Amino acid sequence: MRILGLDLGTKSLGISITDKTNTLVTPLKTIKFASEDYASIIPELLELIANYNVTKIVLGFPKNMDGSVGFAGNRSLKFKELLEEHNLDVVLMDERLTTKSAEDIIHLNNEHVKDTKNKIDSIAASVILESYLRGLK
Repeated sequence: MRILGLDLGTKSLGISITDKTNTLVTPLKTIKFASEDYASIIPELLELIANYNVTKIVLGFPKNMDGSVGFAGNRSLKFKELLEEHNLDVVLMDERLTTKSAEDIIHLNNEHVKDTKNKIDSIAASVILESYLRGLK
């Protein structure tokens, strides 16, 4: 029983996953799609969920720095509803500054951001999922 972490953008979905003990998080992949065509990624996401025996999804919930919900937050709320139509257990996790954290991780590993554009989304998903797991302890 694994947990999937998601970082939703307007054209990409970063995905991370826990190990079977739900203690370690690994960036899994980034799915690219046409701008705001979220329904198109559902089949691939459902396949991942089935293949990895995922029981819960942690979806990044971007808020403004003052805690209010803007465009990006509303996008996540709508995506959560779309996922729940498939009987998926979806939890929202505050994701403020996760992309910055992902960029910092890449820099610490001496990788250039321009060379790791596809990694940023899945690493951001990992930061979201790790934050969720820390909150469980």
